[in-house]
Amino acid sequence: MVAGVSPDLPHTDQLPDPKGWFLRLTRPLVGYGLRLGWRVKVHDARHVPSHGPVILAANHIGLLDGLVLVALTRRLTFAMVKREAFTGAVGQFLIHLGQISINRREIDPEAIRRAVHVLRAGKVLAVFPEGVRSGGEVAWAKGGAAYLAMASGAPIVPVAILGTREPGQHKNQIPRLRKPIHVVYGEPFTVPRSSWPRRKTAVARWTEVTREQLASHVVAAQALTGLPLPGPPKIKSAKIKSAVQQPAGTRLFKAKRT
Repeated sequence: MVAGVSPDLPHTDQLPDPKGWFLRLTRPLVGYGLRLGWRVKVHDARHVPSHGPVILAANHIGLLDGLVLVALTRRLTFAMVKREAFTGAVGQFLIHLGQISINRREIDPEAIRRAVHVLRAGKVLAVFPEGVRSGGEVAWAKGGAAYLAMASGAPIVPVAILGTREPGQHKNQIPRLRKPIHVVYGEPFTVPRSSWPRRKTAVARWTEVTREQLASHVVAAQALTGLPLPGPPKIKSAKIKSAVQQPAGTRLFKAKRT
């Protein structure tokens, strides 16, 4: 167990060690491919502590974000990835890389256990607090990053990712080749460690602190790089057509339910 990591975290003794050999082998190749395809620049990598558990909290704008964060962070990084991605060849690849499947629609105890296991092993965990690809300004955040920081004592490093989606593209598109991509690491900050039970009000309060820190960092990163956010993802025309063709009562009913 790593010194400084709270002992009241969920038991993880039965979990296999976070995989490292395949990730260590693959990461340079993926990084080389990214730099070959786009003009990639990493800023302030020194802000990532050289050892011990770390949580990277990044904004989420494009399909390449997870790949960029895992491949370009100087330490081995294990990201929390939506469960839907763990299918077919891509899913097998993610499993071999040791990435963590998470159900975004409800509390996922298994994902929490695996995230805790990564932190207990003194490794780097990457989280996208927004939970979905967005405009990237971090207007909202889910509580995972703050909760894990409260539970583990691991510092949070805000990360701004810019350029992985161009304005006018939908969320599953990648930027055109040789376009710039910037990864900007911010100064780490800490959330006070809290013993179990961790109350919802406290988690909500520190989630908002984390959101504000990340949102401010994204603004600063845009000023540093001169690269703006792409704005909200474009909605596919097929989805627009489907929504327009629905009876008005159906659209209203669905709107009320959401």
